[in-house]
Amino acid sequence: MRVSQLLNPTLREVPAEAEVISHQLMVRAGLIRKSAAGVYTYLPLGLRVLRKIETIVREEMDAKGGQEVLMPIIQPAELWKESGRWEVYGAELFRLKDRHNREFCLGPTHEEIITDLVRGEIRSYKQLPLRLYQIQNKYRDERRPRFGLMRGREFIMKDLYSFDRDEAGLDESYQRMYDAYCRIFSRCGLTYRPVEADAGAIGGTGGTHEFMVLADSGENSVVYCPDCDFAANVEKAECRPQVIEDVEVVGQRKLVSTPEMKTINEVCKFLSVPKTGLVKTLLYQGDDKTFLVLIRGDRELNEIKLNNALGGFVSLQLASPQVVAEILGCEPGYVGPVEVPAGLLVVADEEVPLMKRAVCGANKANYHFVDTVPSQEFRMDRVLDLRMVEPGEACLKCGAPLKEARGIEVGQVFKLGTKYSKALGAIYLDENGEEKHCVMGCYGVGVSRSMASSIEQNHDESGIIWPIPIAPYHCIIVPVSTKDAQVVEAAEKLYQDLQGLGVEVILDDRDERAGVKFKDADLVGYPIRVTIGSKTLGNGQVELRERKTGETQLVSIADVAQQVKRIIEKALVC
Repeated sequence: MRVSQLLNPTLREVPAEAEVISHQLMVRAGLIRKSAAGVYTYLPLGLRVLRKIETIVREEMDAKGGQEVLMPIIQPAELWKESGRWEVYGAELFRLKDRHNREFCLGPTHEEIITDLVRGEIRSYKQLPLRLYQIQNKYRDERRPRFGLMRGREFIMKDLYSFDRDEAGLDESYQRMYDAYCRIFSRCGLTYRPVEADAGAIGGTGGTHEFMVLADSGENSVVYCPDCDFAANVEKAECRPQVIEDVEVVGQRKLVSTPEMKTINEVCKFLSVPKTGLVKTLLYQGDDKTFLVLIRGDRELNEIKLNNALGGFVSLQLASPQVVAEILGCEPGYVGPVEVPAGLLVVADEEVPLMKRAVCGANKANYHFVDTVPSQEFRMDRVLDLRMVEPGEACLKCGAPLKEARGIEVGQVFKLGTKYSKALGAIYLDENGEEKHCVMGCYGVGVSRSMASSIEQNHDESGIIWPIPIAPYHCIIVPVSTKDAQVVEAAEKLYQDLQGLGVEVILDDRDERAGVKFKDADLVGYPIRVTIGSKTLGNGQVELRERKTGETQLVSIADVAQQVKRIIEKALVC
């Protein structure tokens, strides 16, 4: 390919709407253009990167026994209602009707479609295990699309679904996909961590891991142990209760005036007590149910743990001030766990009953209780792990202090069990002729997100630094002057030689200043640049520069093609 023929509109200015570096550089480097909020057109170089990631994904899925299919984007509502997810999935589901008023949705995921396919085609245990995958556009109506390809309304994803006879078979399929994902992200040149995670709207009763690309711009927080293999999303990480030792019980509880003191910070300052000595009492609404949640004052409530512990609500939120007043007779800042109304469920974090004494709301405006003894004076119907883990806490596996990092989710593997096969009737006959439900797993890779994540990890002030396996082209040839016949001839010959060796090479044949060509090459992020100028060519040499290291060397014009090939082959070894 010649740059003069390539649709590659580079920009010098940073787009005003681009918040993260991957979005900025993909627009500036001419990889994507916005069509609508959260919807993008991929230009030639961007599409080449996507196709390379897809090729890596296909090779690894096929190697683990996957068979590629292609399912419809438009899905009938009947299947989603049959699985119970039509309402559960919420506002992110794009819903539409055809001319006959029949309901459909644009697929954000394909559990229903694939299970419907399998229930119509699988009859015998002899047909299992079965692992089917596709690479396709997905659609989610994000409330606030942002960060370019990181959080869009339309994105490209690989999803594989496994169907096994039993849990042992699912365990094998899960491990195959886990291993395949490690190879995929390693081959893409990404620094990543598999972390324990929450299943979210996909559901299922088994385990799940997210694959996180580590980057400062990541939306997710990950805790990990530097001394063992433990890593988890902070929303999933289990916590060990911590006891505050230097606390004495000083007498019976007392009602004290705390005028206009509603927040933890205000109450602590007013009463001269640490946050560890307070109990936050929160009234929550889960669908049509209300309940109290107790957590130590210095801790952050993990709503995902709370929701999972109570069975999973479609909607979970703090109760409004009006509801608080109606049930407890006070404002939210004064809610407490003493003498709560009968029938109101009280759920406490595991640390609360371990507190020797505590300050809490009195369910009376402008008043708090001090010197309460939670284990004796609070009604706690359920005691659970409800808090967010914090950096520095002891690893539950080995005891070492946990560290925190930011991560971008690029893949997730789920053990679904029989959640969908039971709902949709995906049944097979076992060796004894008995009907059994298929045991399922699902496994997703964000293809377009992986491209953006690579840029988040691999860039500098000049532009993108593509890992060689997914770079749009491996090598760019830059003739310093298109008016120097000898330089042009040498560039053309090297271009032909590299093509003959199977190198993905691009020739910048534009009649532009050398500085412009260099800036564009660095912005786009070609891994190798060969510069041909009259001064070095006079000595039979050209300049070879590696984008990642910035290392520059003079190489014989006769040897440069083979040296470029060796660099690329070394990077592509997997």
